[in-house]
Amino acid sequence: MQSAWIHHNGINETASVACTQAEDLLVAECLAAAADGDISAYFDLGVAYSTASHGATCDLIEAHKWFNLAAVAGHEEAAHCRAEVADEMTAREISEAQRRAREWLSASTRRAA
Repeated sequence: MQSAWIHHNGINETASVACTQAEDLLVAECLAAAADGDISAYFDLGVAYSTASHGATCDLIEAHKWFNLAAVAGHEEAAHCRAEVADEMTAREISEAQRRAREWLSASTRRAA
């Protein structure tokens, strides 16, 4: 495990490169699982993008897209989360999120065929 040492105000702090890599890996694993149709991965990606966690930046359009995909696939909590995210978005952003969700579904259908 690599660590980067940061000296700040006379205090040595460890910023773990491995932690950052693990967070990036989590998003990558969720994306791979989502490509296989994993509903929980859709939801987890929505959470990551809505909270800027697990190495994802805060992106409400992407969060809405993933919550939407999870809700359509039957995830019970996803519809509620999608509505909460939508409350913070403009109509144009929601439209873009829906377009991206349709694009994902279309691409997934082509891969399956």
